[in-house]
Amino acid sequence: MSTPSPTEAPHPGHPQLDRYDSATLIAAFVEDQRLAAEAVRAAAPALTAALDAAHPRIVAGGRLIYAGAGTSGRLGVLDAVELNPTFSWPRERAPALLAGGEGAMFAAIEGTEDNAALGRADMAALEPQAHDVALLVAASGTTPYTLGALAAARAAGALTIAITNNPAGPLAAGCDIAVVLDTGPEVITGSTRLKAGTAQKIALNTFSSALMVRLHKVHGNLMVDLRAGNAKLVRRALRLTMLASGASEEAARAALAACGQRPKVAIVMLLAQVDTASAEHRLQASGGEVAGALRRVS
Repeated sequence: MSTPSPTEAPHPGHPQLDRYDSATLIAAFVEDQRLAAEAVRAAAPALTAALDAAHPRIVAGGRLIYAGAGTSGRLGVLDAVELNPTFSWPRERAPALLAGGEGAMFAAIEGTEDNAALGRADMAALEPQAHDVALLVAASGTTPYTLGALAAARAAGALTIAITNNPAGPLAAGCDIAVVLDTGPEVITGSTRLKAGTAQKIALNTFSSALMVRLHKVHGNLMVDLRAGNAKLVRRALRLTMLASGASEEAARAALAACGQRPKVAIVMLLAQVDTASAEHRLQASGGEVAGALRRVS
């Protein structure tokens, strides 16, 4: 039998977990989850390298392509889906591959994660290019589906980034950049939906959010490029526009109404005292940066 991933090893601290009272049981899980953030902190240099390598490719028109199976794949799907309402990132530029397809988001589809050919075919169907960035997510770093997706991404010349909890796995070795989240054994042995999954979620959040900041989706620390698709986000768009521009509620509402509820455009309209078309032109000329659009002489 091959050596198991560190995430599969028995936890030395809780051999009597099923005997704990409620308070002790909760404390054991909470304390162990804390280690997830520490693992991400240790991987910060790798995340920095991944950000710096991905940014120019995305600026050149590349996509973020997520691939994984089980919990790891679902976390990739979640990160991809949230980029559109949060940062107005085009859905077609963040495809997410999950072993077993969409149905596997809601129910385990056995066997698909063991199919390397399926992972290779799913990735190849997206026709990856050299400017694309593939995020390959697997706790064990040995999942055949994810390794198959990696092979297709590498063959196309895409940048490949591993998000894994096993420093010795083939996923880490095979990717251009390996973000290794060394979380060790789980409180419930083998259940990588616990702190291994938590660390993956933090790492994905950190990477994609930092990338969106670099792409001028944020002004200061305000989420000004959101897509206001519901009442909550419309209220948020108004609040952010007021914060960034110092305008009154009435003026902010009017600007947002004129530009289709886009805070970034409304902010430039208000601060530069220009119409929607001029604000859009300034933002396009500045690469989407609000500060640059405000500096630009029309």
